[in-house]
Amino acid sequence: MLDEARSSAKSDVGDVDLGALRSAYQRDGFVTVEGLLNADEVEALRAEIVAVALGERGAIAGAEPRDGRSDEALVGEILAIHMPHKISRLMRATMAHPRIVPILKSLISPNVKAMQTMVFVKRPGKPGQAWHQDEHYIPTRDRSLCGAWIALDDAVIENGCMWMHPGSQAPGVLYPIKPHGDDRFDGAEEAYGHGYDREGGAAVEVKAGGVAFFNGYVLHRSLPNRAKAGFRRALVTHYMSAESMLPWTLGGTKARPDVRDIVMIAGQDPYAWRGVEEITKPWVRPDNAERQAEILAEMAAAGRPSQPAD
Repeated sequence: MLDEARSSAKSDVGDVDLGALRSAYQRDGFVTVEGLLNADEVEALRAEIVAVALGERGAIAGAEPRDGRSDEALVGEILAIHMPHKISRLMRATMAHPRIVPILKSLISPNVKAMQTMVFVKRPGKPGQAWHQDEHYIPTRDRSLCGAWIALDDAVIENGCMWMHPGSQAPGVLYPIKPHGDDRFDGAEEAYGHGYDREGGAAVEVKAGGVAFFNGYVLHRSLPNRAKAGFRRALVTHYMSAESMLPWTLGGTKARPDVRDIVMIAGQDPYAWRGVEEITKPWVRPDNAERQAEILAEMAAAGRPSQPAD
């Protein structure tokens, strides 16, 4: 585990030394801040996962009827929900949470935009994701991508918290990826050739309501949920400087020069003259490969782009 000097800050954002936080982020590629969301906010987001998955917040591909299932059973059949902020007012508001925005402005830029939200659900027995860098999937022009990983359950080693290689963002290199053949991880490919110990890294444990902020170039992974019970849920938003364009492939083979399917979070948008697009659509990724393939095929046939499933 990380020592407290490297990994955490005081729970009241008003007491956080933003300069020290920024220095740690620049050095390590990540920081955590506990207690940014209170218990009521965390519980509201847990309940919102259910409402979104049932289609109660608006049309969403992959929504399924409750069919008598409890909330726990329903959530247990979900791997992820992509772009929930597009139909959930609560998740949209959480992107610009007043205790998160000052930290983003310190770590990224006074001008911040977001392009992606995802809910992750990891029930007991589910695998993690192998070493990767988020800018491999969501490239910026200035290496400003920052993930804000809000823990909706206590994330610990036993239930599959994230791991980071401190300082791995510093070279500014996106490493090649390849299949891993390791059943501890899902099907997403693994970064290699970086020189870091495959079984090393620092565990990023964070309590429910805490947030891990991490750079898009930092190598990170998660391991399986080996707990006997309970979920490891998280709401993740990806942010970047508004000064940078977003040459995102959106899972395709050719990047657009500047994807404008964004939400402004703070400051000014230098490219406001380009307007805003509505490209990606929200969808529920089930823990059933067959059903997942059906949903993606239906979305493609309807001309409704999804973000990549990685």
